[in-house]
Order: sequence, then structure tokens, then C-alpha cells
Amino acid sequence: MDVRTSIKTNWGNFSDKYGTAWEQLLTALSNDFTSSIEQILKPGTDAVDIPTIIVKKPIIIDFLRSTKDRYGYSFLSDMTAVDEEGDPRFFVVYHLMHLETKARVRIKTRVADGEKMPTAIPLWEGANWAEREIYDMFGIHFEGHPDLRRILMDQRWEGHPLRKDYPLRGYQIFLSPEPIDPELLS
Repeated sequence: MDVRTSIKTNWGNFSDKYGTAWEQLLTALSNDFTSSIEQILKPGTDAVDIPTIIVKKPIIIDFLRSTKDRYGYSFLSDMTAVDEEGDPRFFVVYHLMHLETKARVRIKTRVADGEKMPTAIPLWEGANWAEREIYDMFGIHFEGHPDLRRILMDQRWEGHPLRKDYPLRGYQIFLSPEPIDPELLS
């Protein structure tokens, strides 16, 4: 079976349901950001479930703002990263949803190891926790983030466990509990 073959679900075929809205969005964004879009992957043509737009990093915040304000994809349903071990090494991935139509779109941008990403908190306050998780798991720094510190791992943990170069048996055992930051108690 080809991964591009549509599969009926309880909710219908997403390409049939959202195909027209997706085409209109992709055409509009292509016209608005002609030189800043690296690649567009479409369901039915490429092995993706929703439209995936790969955007150059310098304009990512403007691109996200336009997608949110002009085209109605106002809900940041998820934000994550992927370690591709290439150059640039990482993808930062934003999943957006249009609240009225329930259509979704995926926006990705490439980030080199050690390079900083601009924060998306001015657009979505909920990006705060997602950016902290990405920082903790992958080591990607978000410029302008108000409180970029570990959120899942112990503060004493060395490294970032979702990087592909992190050892599979990279156990770190702490015999005492993590010390409490006095600033957090006040």
C-alpha cells in the first residue's frame, strides 16, 4: 500500500474535507512569501497527512503571524522539534488549527545546532511550555523567552535526551533530590 493512498476514517477523508481550504491557503501563502518558503508538501502528493510548509528561519515569526491573523489558523495545537542529524540539524515544528473549519497545517523551520530560534510567545502564550520542553529535550534556545529553563529533566541533568547523539544508556543517577530554587518559593 502506498502511504499517499487516502484512507477513510470515521471523520471522512481529510483531503476531500479540507482539500479546497488547503489549496487556497497554500496558494495565498506562496504568493505572500514567495522567496521564504523552501518546500511545500501536500497530502496525496507527498507522504504527509496535512499540508507541511518548510519556511526559512529568519521570517518564521512573520509567517506564523500571517497564518494566524490573515488566514485564521489561530490555535497552536502543538510545537515540537526533530533531530535530523543533517545540516542544519533540527526542525522546529508548529502544528496550527483553524478553529472554525478544524483544518490543520504543519509549519517547519530548520535550525542549526547552537543557533537560536525566536520565541513564539508573543503570538501564543501557550508556546511558553512547549519551548521549554524543546529546550530541555533538544537544547534549542529560544531568544526572547521569559523563563527558559528545564521543565522535564532534573536541573543537574547533563545533555538533552532526545538528541540522536545522546547515548541510549545515558543514565544519570542522583542520590539526593533536586535542590529547590529559593526564587520559586517566594
